[in-house]
Amino acid sequence: MNLLQPSAFRRSLCSSVRCATISARTFTSTPHRHEDFGSRRERVKPTPESPSFYTTRAVYHDQVVYLEKAIARSHSFLRANHLLPLPEFARASLPPLHPVWKDQYEMAQEFQTRMTTSRYRKVVKLLNQLNDYQRITQAGNCPELGKKLNDIITMFESSKKEAFLARGKRKPVVLDQHGRSYTLGKRKTSSARVWMIPVQSPQLPEQEQSPEELLGLPSTEQPMYSVTTTTILVNNLPLNEFFPLPADREKITRPLKVAGVLGKYNVFAIVRGGGTSGQSGALAHGIAKGVVAHEPELETMFRRAKLTWRDPRMVERKKTGLAKARKAYAWVKR
Repeated sequence: MNLLQPSAFRRSLCSSVRCATISARTFTSTPHRHEDFGSRRERVKPTPESPSFYTTRAVYHDQVVYLEKAIARSHSFLRANHLLPLPEFARASLPPLHPVWKDQYEMAQEFQTRMTTSRYRKVVKLLNQLNDYQRITQAGNCPELGKKLNDIITMFESSKKEAFLARGKRKPVVLDQHGRSYTLGKRKTSSARVWMIPVQSPQLPEQEQSPEELLGLPSTEQPMYSVTTTTILVNNLPLNEFFPLPADREKITRPLKVAGVLGKYNVFAIVRGGGTSGQSGALAHGIAKGVVAHEPELETMFRRAKLTWRDPRMVERKKTGLAKARKAYAWVKR
């Protein structure tokens, strides 16, 4: 082995340095770190307030559980007071309640989650059950339970309840200082403004006693009877002049005949739009509403007879390529 060669000498020197470094690392004593496990504090997880905390919809599940518990407690209370189960005739005679629940968008804000149709139906089903129990508590004279149920139901009722329940209801017709009613009737494209006022019977002059009456003899004079005259003016024309067809006049006077008040009211009307058929229907509609304003007890009968019902039928529109709404032109082959 030739140690005088520079490359061989360099390799032998590097190997000796490596061995010295390894031996130094091996026999050198290093102090160990003594970790104090007692000083390390374990992180305590807070206990969740809700058992549904680890679900994706904690608020929704909590509210559903809350409603189910309210239903169960109300059911047990009503059974203990012998108010459940109810027979069908008793359930049908309960006072009606018309709740208007929040829509899906409002429920989503209330439950802080996306309210799908199935979830919304589940919540509404539970609320309807509570509403039935509230009807039973009102009939069974249970004010404490009824108050608690009312507080729960009010939380989920819509703020537009009054407007929703008032939808479709007619405004009451108010009589003016002369006892006159003003109503509006419609049919097709015609409209009729109707004023009705009760007929005032004329006052008869006081008659002086005849000589026959003073002597106790039968009088030969004919007694005077008060004759009340009524009129129906349409656009300042009598009824028979404005509507020459008997069918139209019969349609107009039908509400008065059904109510038995023919000749009891003077009718003044202004009709606009449409033809004679539509104008007669609009006038009959306005007269029926006026009769109900003067005779409120006839409202149920008029509703069943569909006299105060606004007929929604309209003329069907003309179609392109047809002569009228449904009539087609004669087909020509060539």
